[in-house]
Amino acid sequence: MKVRASLKALKSKPGSSVVRRHGKVLVINKQNPQWKARQG
Repeated sequence: MKVRASLKALKSKPGSSVVRRHGKVLVINKQNPQWKARQG
């Protein structure tokens, strides 16, 4: 999982969904797990 300052580029990828867990914003992508990321 990558830590990124902005998740805007990853939000638009096909199959990605934005989730909030424990106060962190995560991008989860089942189709392509290399795009998993956390903001902050």
